[in-house]
Amino acid sequence: MRILFSFFTWLLCAAMPALAAPGATPPPASAFFNNPGFTGGVLSPNGRFLAAKVAARTDRDALVVVDLDDNSVSKVAGFIDVDIGNVQWVNDERLLFDTVDRQLAVGAMRYAPGLYTALRDGTMFRQLAERTNPIVRSGNDRRMLPWHTYMMDSVGKQDSDFVHVRNILFNGTQPEAVELLRLNTTTGHTTRVPAPFTAIAWMLDHDGEPRLATSRDEGVLTVWLRDRASGQWRPLTTLKAYVNDGKSFYPLGFGPDGTLYATSHQGRDHRAVHTVDLATGTISAMPVLIVKDFDFTGRLVANGQRLLGLRYLGEAYETEWFDPGFKAIQADVDAQLPNTINLLTVPRSLDAKNVLVTAFSDAQPKVYFIYNTATRKLSRAVLAHEQISARTMGHQHVVSYTARDGLKIPAMLTLPPGVPAPAAGQPPARLPMVVLVHGGPYARGSRWEWDPEVQFLASRGYAVLQPEFRGSTGFGRRHFAAGLKQWGLAMQDDIADGTRWAIAQGHADPARICIAGGDYGGYATLMGLIRDPDLYKCGISQSGITDINLMYTGHWRSAYDLPQEFKRYGMPQLIGDPVTDAEQLKATSPLLQAARIRQPLLLAYGTADQRVPLVHGTRFRDAVRATNKNVEWIEYQHEGHGWALPQTRIDFWTRVERFLARNIGTGAAAPTP
Repeated sequence: MRILFSFFTWLLCAAMPALAAPGATPPPASAFFNNPGFTGGVLSPNGRFLAAKVAARTDRDALVVVDLDDNSVSKVAGFIDVDIGNVQWVNDERLLFDTVDRQLAVGAMRYAPGLYTALRDGTMFRQLAERTNPIVRSGNDRRMLPWHTYMMDSVGKQDSDFVHVRNILFNGTQPEAVELLRLNTTTGHTTRVPAPFTAIAWMLDHDGEPRLATSRDEGVLTVWLRDRASGQWRPLTTLKAYVNDGKSFYPLGFGPDGTLYATSHQGRDHRAVHTVDLATGTISAMPVLIVKDFDFTGRLVANGQRLLGLRYLGEAYETEWFDPGFKAIQADVDAQLPNTINLLTVPRSLDAKNVLVTAFSDAQPKVYFIYNTATRKLSRAVLAHEQISARTMGHQHVVSYTARDGLKIPAMLTLPPGVPAPAAGQPPARLPMVVLVHGGPYARGSRWEWDPEVQFLASRGYAVLQPEFRGSTGFGRRHFAAGLKQWGLAMQDDIADGTRWAIAQGHADPARICIAGGDYGGYATLMGLIRDPDLYKCGISQSGITDINLMYTGHWRSAYDLPQEFKRYGMPQLIGDPVTDAEQLKATSPLLQAARIRQPLLLAYGTADQRVPLVHGTRFRDAVRATNKNVEWIEYQHEGHGWALPQTRIDFWTRVERFLARNIGTGAAAPTP
C-alpha cells in the first residue's frame, strides 16, 4: 500500500518564476479564450510516429503524422468544412479519427462526428460512419455505419485492423442503450457484441477485448463481467447510480496481466485503488494506492506488458510510478523542467524510445515535448497558447477555511501578477475579488493548473477565490454527503464563509467583491445576492439555474444531459424531492425571490442550451427587472451549455471585464461613483 502526499508546496517554492512587474499591460482577452493552437499529440504504439492536429490553409484543423526519427511530416486527412476531432492509432500504420466543427456553436451544428480511417501516409482513406441521417440512398452507395456511431476511449492491443466502437440507440431524443460493435477498419464490416442486458457503458481489457458492461435500472447500476473463454456474461457487482453507499467499488481498468483495478471507500472517508477478485466479485483488503486528503480520481498508466503506475488528481495531476525505469525518467524530466508539472504519456511498445511530455503550471499553459529515453534529451513540440507568458500570470495558492458548522472547506486563491503569496507579516493586499463558484455542483471545481477564466480575472487585478463547498467531489465521502439537499442552504453558507475568510485574511476589500459562476455556480450567484447582500456588490450568472422546480417540470430537450431516470432517482436524493421537499425548494428558488436582488447583475445564456434551457434565464430576467434596472442581459444565438466559440468567449469575458470595472473597480482603482 502506498500513501501519497502532494508535492505542490515543494514545486511552487523550489522553482518560482519571477513575478510580473506591477502595471504591465495584460494580454488581450483573445490570448486567453481563442482555441489552443495545439491540443497534444498521440504516439503510435511503437513510439516512432506522432499524430497531431494542425491548422491548415483552409483554417481547419488537419491531421498530420510526424516521423520522430527524421522529423518528416505527412498529411493524413483534412476537410474544407470541418475539423479533425478525436484521433487514435489502430496499429502502427493505420489511424482512426472523427470530426468536429470548431466554427459552429452547438445549436448550429447539423452533422455528427462521423468516423474515418487512413494509413499514416494518407493513403487508404475511408469513411466508416455517416455524418448525417440519409433519407434516400442510391443503389450504388457503399453501406456505412449510422451517424450515431462513436469511438471508444480505450484502444486495445493496437496490433490488428480491428477496433470496437459504440452505437448509441435512441428512444425519441433520449439515448436508451449503447451497443458495442467490433469493426474491421479496412472493410467497414462490423459484428455486434451480444449481451443479455441493455448496456449503457462498456469497458475493454488491455488487449481490447470486451470484459465489463454496465446496465441501469431504477437508480441501480449492475456491472457485468464477460468470460473471455465462453463469452458469457454474469453480474460482478451492483452499486447506487447517484449516491455512494461507501461499500461499493467502481471499476477503473484492466492491467496488462488481466488484473481488474477499482476504486472504493471500504470504510474510509477517501476512495482508494484496490484490485478485484473476478471469481468472487470482492476487492482486496489492502489498497494498492491511497492519496492523502483526496479521493482517487485518475487512471492506469501501462505499456503492453505491465502496469507502470497510476495517474491521479491531488492538488494537481501527479503520477505514482511503480516501474523504476519510468520513475527515473520522471525524475530526469522534472530536473530539466523544474518549474512545471510534467505528465508522461507512454506508448504501448516496450522498445519505444519516445515519450510525450505535457508540461504546465498554474501560470504556464500546456507545453508539449518529446523525451528521448536513449539520449535523455527533450525536444520542444509546441505551446498550446503562444500569446501567454508565465511571467505575466498570477499564481494559485491552495488554502482552506472552516465553515460555520466546523467543516473544513478546501479552496483555491489566485492572486494577480506581482502580488506576493500570502505570508505572515505581509501587509494585507485588500484586492477587489471575484468569488468564482463552480458548476455541477457535485463535481470538483479547481486544480493547480493554468485556467483561462481565472487567469484572465487575475490579469485584470482581481483576486479569485474558488471554494470547494460541501457536495464537491474528490474530497471524501463526508464532504460530498454534507451537500445533499443543501442547495441555497449549507452549500451557500460555505461560499459566504469563504468570502468572509478572505476579507479577514486581508486578501479582499470588503467593499469590492463580486460573485460569479456558471450552471450551479450561476444559481449560487443569485442565491448569494439574495442571502448575503452585504457581501456581494454585484453578480455574474452564466447559464445559471434559476428554479429547482423548473428542472423537474420545464421542457428539457436533451435527454443525455438530464435523463428521466436522473430526475426520478438522482435529483430527489441530491437536490430535493418536489413533493416532500416542496417548501424547501420554494425557499431556495432564486426565481421566486428575484425582487430581493438589488445589486448590479449580468445574466448570460445560450439559446441552444439543453442542460439549463433559455427559459431559466428569460423568466428570471423578467422577474428581476421588475425591481432592478441594473441588469445586463446577454443572449448568444446557437450557443449551448458553456461557450463553444472563441468569439463568444472573448465577447462574454470582455463584457465581464467592463462590468467588474464599473461595479468593483480594478486592482488599481475603485469604481467611479
